[in-house]
Amino acid sequence: MVTSQISREIVEDVERLLRTVGQIIKKRGREILSDFEITPPQFDALLILIQNGVLTIGELGEKMYLACSTATDLVDRMERNGLVMRERDALDRRVIRLRVLDRGHQMLAEVMAARKRYLAEVLVKVSPEENRAMIVALTHLSELMAQEEVS
Repeated sequence: MVTSQISREIVEDVERLLRTVGQIIKKRGREILSDFEITPPQFDALLILIQNGVLTIGELGEKMYLACSTATDLVDRMERNGLVMRERDALDRRVIRLRVLDRGHQMLAEVMAARKRYLAEVLVKVSPEENRAMIVALTHLSELMAQEEVS
């Protein structure tokens, strides 16, 4: 078993710390979103759409782990708010794809800037060496986990 090569204590500490940091970022991220005209699911959807390019509602729902009807309701609200628009696929007119509008790109950029300001306020309290070590360790962990996803 792989876990026998690393102490249970290290595994528990890393899992707990990642969960704690994730929860704090999620909580602070929701507080930041309250200053904008966007909900957490809309923020998540914009991130996914911008990272993945044009998707169908079904593909967006899969990536967000949402039922198709829930994804449709989310997209309806985003469309009413001028964040995205539905477009017919050029090759198959039956397929409807989502395109992020300028307002959606702008909204995401503003939210991300606010989130980065918050993180900068925290990271400035950490030494440059510790920041670099964190980046190296998190990059390595992210790459290893991404490889597991592909396998």
